[in-house]
Amino acid sequence: MKIIVDAMGGDNAPLEIVRGALDANRETGVEILLVGRAAEVLKAVEACGEKDLPAGVELRDASQVIEMSDDPATAFKMKKDSSMTVGLNLLKEGAGDAFVSAGSTGALLSGATLLVKRIRGIRRAALGPSVPIYNGYITLCDCGANAECTPEYLLQFAFLGSFYAQRVRHIDRPRVALLNIGAETEKGDTLRHETFRLLQEAGAQGRINFIGNIESNDAVMGGADVVVADGFTGNVMLKTLEGTAKFLMKELKEVFYTNGRTKLGAALVKNEISALKKQADPGEIGGTPFLGISKPVIKAHGGSNANAIKNAVLRAVEYAESGFIEDVEANIDYMRVQPAAEKI
Repeated sequence: MKIIVDAMGGDNAPLEIVRGALDANRETGVEILLVGRAAEVLKAVEACGEKDLPAGVELRDASQVIEMSDDPATAFKMKKDSSMTVGLNLLKEGAGDAFVSAGSTGALLSGATLLVKRIRGIRRAALGPSVPIYNGYITLCDCGANAECTPEYLLQFAFLGSFYAQRVRHIDRPRVALLNIGAETEKGDTLRHETFRLLQEAGAQGRINFIGNIESNDAVMGGADVVVADGFTGNVMLKTLEGTAKFLMKELKEVFYTNGRTKLGAALVKNEISALKKQADPGEIGGTPFLGISKPVIKAHGGSNANAIKNAVLRAVEYAESGFIEDVEANIDYMRVQPAAEKI
């Protein structure tokens, strides 16, 4: 297993990216192919305490960097020797099993779609993060890649999320729900109504385990394993959860440091609070897959530190080994909406 890592992507590149990739190599033995400006990457390697590239770690020079200010739709075309573009081409050519980048989400999605390509029959790739909730995680699909969607897109997101939950999260029959403003069938707009019908049909055929509509508060309490949403709605839900987690942790800290009595209480539950903070930390998950791309592409958070990059590499290994893409390819005919003319 060899993971291609964009060494120049993200706010903390290249040092934290290189450190995290080397940690993954050291701890698991996974082979790493770093892509970036060779002199800067080697300097980062040295800063990590290594005189030379360790065994199982390679370097491919790329002279350019895609910045967050670059136009996401055209950046990979304008900067053909960027670490992201070179890395995606290496993945396309089979030089590695997966690609990890903490760079621009839009540029990574555009590059993955046009260079690596979508799985045949998939209309749009979707971001499918594992979002921490009560007693576990949900797969939220989509969370920002597609602001405007059709019912067919959402149908495909449901299948993608279901296969991912089965193959990567090892859930036997993942419960798939449609994010809506109410659990009742008649709730929502036209997009939600038409999507509900398609998901209900897929559920009746035994293709997915569709359990109906779900509100975000019920999703957070563990009411489903996979939550289907258009990218706009899913992103609002995701960012709200992230903000709420930060707010609660900050409030807890202030409460625990109010006086001597609360400080004693904080000392007594220190381990439990640390575990809660760790569960809410996106870096512990590491990265989010672009579901629907023909080869594994993992998006790490732009502010990723070494631990987050290490975990992103581990997620890439799990994804590449899971058989998820093969499942999608084998079931693509059930994931399409048949045109009305063909139904007659």
